Amino acid sequence: MRILVAGAAGFIGSHLCDRLLADGHTVVGLDNFITGDERNLEHLAREKRFEFIKCDVTQPLGRDFAVDCVANLASPASPRDYLEHPIETLDVGSAGTRNLLEIARKQGARFLMASTSECYGDPHVHPQVETYWGNVNPVGPRSCYDESKRFAESLTMAFHRYYGVRTNIARIFNTYGPRMKLDDGRVVPAFIDQALRGAPLTVFGDGSQTRSFCYVSDLVDGLCRLMLSEERYPVNLGNPCEMTVLEFAEQIRMLTGSRSEIRFERLPEDDPKQRKPDISKAVRVLGWQPRVSLEEGLDRTLEYFGKLAAYS
Repeated sequence: MRILVAGAAGFIGSHLCDRLLADGHTVVGLDNFITGDERNLEHLAREKRFEFIKCDVTQPLGRDFAVDCVANLASPASPRDYLEHPIETLDVGSAGTRNLLEIARKQGARFLMASTSECYGDPHVHPQVETYWGNVNPVGPRSCYDESKRFAESLTMAFHRYYGVRTNIARIFNTYGPRMKLDDGRVVPAFIDQALRGAPLTVFGDGSQTRSFCYVSDLVDGLCRLMLSEERYPVNLGNPCEMTVLEFAEQIRMLTGSRSEIRFERLPEDDPKQRKPDISKAVRVLGWQPRVSLEEGLDRTLEYFGKLAAYS
C-alpha cells in the first residue's frame, strides 16, 4: 500500500514509518517539526519508497495525496510538549484530523487514528476497558490533549458513520523506546536522563501511582494489525504489566547502576493515579499482545540514550 503518516518525525511515527517500509509499503511522511525531530528520519533519506513533506496538517495541504491509508499520529504527545503548545494541540486534534479524514474520504482510503489512554482521564475503572467513558477534567491544564484526542475520536467515528470511511482507533498507553526526547516530561526518559547524569530521580506524589509500559516495537505491531482490521471502535494498545512509579524508579537505578537519590515533588494537577490497559479486545480482534519484556525494552532504550552526545 501507499500510506500517509502524519507526525512521521515523532517518536512513534518514525518507528511506524520504519515498520511499514520493512513490510514493503510506500510511505509519505508529514511533519511540521513542532515536536517531531528531523533526526528521527535521517536514516530514511535514501529510501526510494519514502517521501517526506514538511507541512502543518491543520492548514490546507494544497495537494492531492493518492494513498491507500492515512495514519494520523500528528500531535504533541508528552505533557511538556502539549502544555507548551496547547492551542496547536487542540488544532491538530480538530482541524488537522478533519483535513486528514478528508484525504481518506476522497481517496477511498483507510484511516488510522492514534488516540490515547488519556481519554480515560484519572480513571474510576481499573484496568481500563474500551467501553469505559472516562473521567476527564475538560478545563484542567491537561485538557488540551485529552479533549483534543476525544474530539478526534468522535470526528473519526462521524466520518465512518456518515461517509463510510474505513476507520480504526487505537488508544495508546504509555510507550517507550529509542527516539524519545529526554526532556519531554514523560517518566521513562526523565528517569533515564537523571540516572545517567547522576541527578536525583524526580518522583511526583508519593510514587504510588501506577503505569504500564509498552515497548515501541510492540505498539507499532499493534497499530499495523489494527490498520488492516475491520474493527471500527477504539482498541487499547499497551502492556498490562502494571507497576508503581516508585518501583519503576528503583528499576532504572538498578539497570543503570546509578546512585541517584529519589526526590519527591508535588503531583501535577489531574495526573492519573492508575494506568493499566485491558487488552482482551486486542488479543481477540487482532491476535496481538506485547512480547518485549520491560527488562529487554529498557536495555535497548538505555543503549540508545547512552550513545547520545550528552553522555559520550
